[in-house]
Amino acid sequence: MVRGKRAASTGQSVPTGQAVYCTVRGLRTHARVYGRNHPVTIVIVPGLGCASWMYLRLARLLAQHHTVWLYDPPGHGLSRGHRNDPVITEQLTDHLAMWLEAQQLKRPVLLGHSLGGEVIIELAVRYPQLAGALIAVAPTGIPENPSLLKQMRRLVRDIPRERLAFLPLSLIAYLRTGGRRFYRLARAVEHQSALPFLVLICCPVLLIGGARDPVVSSGALQRLTGGWPHLQVVELAGAPHALTDANADAVTEQIQRWLGGIHLTEQAD
Repeated sequence: MVRGKRAASTGQSVPTGQAVYCTVRGLRTHARVYGRNHPVTIVIVPGLGCASWMYLRLARLLAQHHTVWLYDPPGHGLSRGHRNDPVITEQLTDHLAMWLEAQQLKRPVLLGHSLGGEVIIELAVRYPQLAGALIAVAPTGIPENPSLLKQMRRLVRDIPRERLAFLPLSLIAYLRTGGRRFYRLARAVEHQSALPFLVLICCPVLLIGGARDPVVSSGALQRLTGGWPHLQVVELAGAPHALTDANADAVTEQIQRWLGGIHLTEQAD
């Protein structure tokens, strides 16, 4: 049974998480798990330079219905990282695949934000046996995104649109990642992307965009789907790039509605 305090606004208990560590490729990897007794498991994969603590609001809401894992990629959050690893998205994808196997998570729902959205899509292409349904929230790497410099300018434009209390959490996470790793991963995002391979994925995919996100437009996400029935796009009005925090309630509502309409097989084995 998950213990938690009462939420004054909703009357529901707020799940408290448990830190879980394992070693992947010689790196001590951190995750936090909420609500272990639910039948559906969701793994949240952070964006570039982000950390698990930036997704607590979303995790606690989702954990009222599902088992939720907040995963820290190598060199992010509370996970250790080598100086030169990871610096390309393939390394992030390989580490996530090995971590899923180490935790014995069978085809969970993968929720990736920003760069994390690219990582889960690449994982579904390269490791289809590990991926259940995919939820990509404001995924970067869309073909019409501009150069790295222009993307950084868009991120700066996004800062005033985020929740004030979220900004120090972001700063701590970026400092933990370090400028060298952040820059090299950002360069990799500029030159390669897994998003054009969405049509090769057989599992259901939900793309969530924010109407006020200057980094990734929901219109660009809509054009990526190409009318394929397994791809669905939702736009949240007034949502910035970090809509997993600023609009956690609305994101949770959309996820719940979408999961209720698809067939999940991740724990059927």
